[in-house]
Amino acid sequence: MKSLFASKTPLANIFLTFGLQFFSYEVVHGADLPSFADLVERNGPTIVEISTSRQVESRPPINDQELNDLLRRLNPGQEPDLDLENMPEMRQRGAVGSGFIISKDGYVITNNHVVEGADEIQVHLNDRRVFDAEVIGLDEPSDIALLKIPASDLPYVGFGDSDDVRVGDWVLAIGSPFGLEFSAAAGIVSAQGRSVPGRSSYNYMSFIQTDVAINQGNSGGPLFNLDGEVVGINSQIISSTGGSNGISFSIPSNVAENVIAQLRESGRVERGLLGVRMREVDYALAEIFDMERPRGAFVDEVQPNSPASKADIRNEDIVLRFNDHEIEFYTDLPFYVGQYKPGTRAEVVLFRNGEILTQVVELGSSPTNVTASVSRQPSQNRANPLGFQVVELSDETKQVAGISGVRITKIEDGPGRAAGLLEGDVIVALNRQSVVSSENFEEIASELPAAGFVPIRILREGQGTTMALELSP
Repeated sequence: MKSLFASKTPLANIFLTFGLQFFSYEVVHGADLPSFADLVERNGPTIVEISTSRQVESRPPINDQELNDLLRRLNPGQEPDLDLENMPEMRQRGAVGSGFIISKDGYVITNNHVVEGADEIQVHLNDRRVFDAEVIGLDEPSDIALLKIPASDLPYVGFGDSDDVRVGDWVLAIGSPFGLEFSAAAGIVSAQGRSVPGRSSYNYMSFIQTDVAINQGNSGGPLFNLDGEVVGINSQIISSTGGSNGISFSIPSNVAENVIAQLRESGRVERGLLGVRMREVDYALAEIFDMERPRGAFVDEVQPNSPASKADIRNEDIVLRFNDHEIEFYTDLPFYVGQYKPGTRAEVVLFRNGEILTQVVELGSSPTNVTASVSRQPSQNRANPLGFQVVELSDETKQVAGISGVRITKIEDGPGRAAGLLEGDVIVALNRQSVVSSENFEEIASELPAAGFVPIRILREGQGTTMALELSP
């Protein structure tokens, strides 16, 4: 049998030609693939591991008499000598996450969900030093925490411009997945402007989506571009197994810088409020309103007495631009509004009745500002027998949103959690009685029946709904 390569047939020539071309393509284009070795070597010392712990009740889940009776049965003839009243508190190890140093005097960034609720936070440096960290500020809506460690002359990294990131760009994450500290993983940007449902009642985040292998423990670590600049902070993943499925989300650096500056200045973040309920402009709406193509945020409802109402923004307007930011999808609008402080005057470009209009609006104060303030002052929270804590709405929130009620700040096991209530929900009525204050809410709650179902009316994401609380004797 003749060898195909020795043959002079056209098929052999085609095969040889294609093979050489394929080999040439691999050599030329393979050389374009980046190496991250220099980036990791240069920025590795700026990456930290975050560990947390909290005090937990060490007393057993049964009362003293039951425990003593049990010990007598297990040890006949011996009297128990446990000092149950003075048992020391135990410490429970909490989350392990990642972070990075942003200044030589010890400011460290991580995720809010990594450190929230911790009594003790330790920062582990690349050189194996360990420091107790001080919390400078926490911001739940952006999932960012700013910490400070007592050290100086530290290596640190700078931020890049996340607006310059393009889909398809190479990016690198360094962190501590599953506690494996200082691990690097590379990938590409898969999408921009992602909104992840269920994070907050107010959607102030627009994530960078990547296919980088982000796992538990990577939270709070940096996402680098090829220049070694931080363009994102790794925050969360979508996974059916708890491990990486190639879909991860990072907080854009431009958002992070704004949040960090406010946390560093005052320990809290304030966001503006426009006061509209909106939805996507789909093909049908674009056709109805004679638009060239679907884009913008369709105003379903303008809240009474809101900044939007005062600026003459109307129902069925379509927001095309907010200040210098183009609004391509409706989720872009709350994201950009949230980058400005209350009281900021902003230009809003609208599409109305086939015309382009520009209105000037003075932003109000987002209800998340109240929640953030309360989280730093838990003594203001008020408890009730329904398994959650509530706090007063600010006068500004009542005026801007045109509502009265109380906001849920913490949910524990009980009827509220079982009914599906969430932190941030605003309770406007309980058992068909209007709620106007914390005291009023407690009075209504104290008069509820011992058992059965009672209705509770809430506002969530600007929309009202009624749920059923099941009370047990």
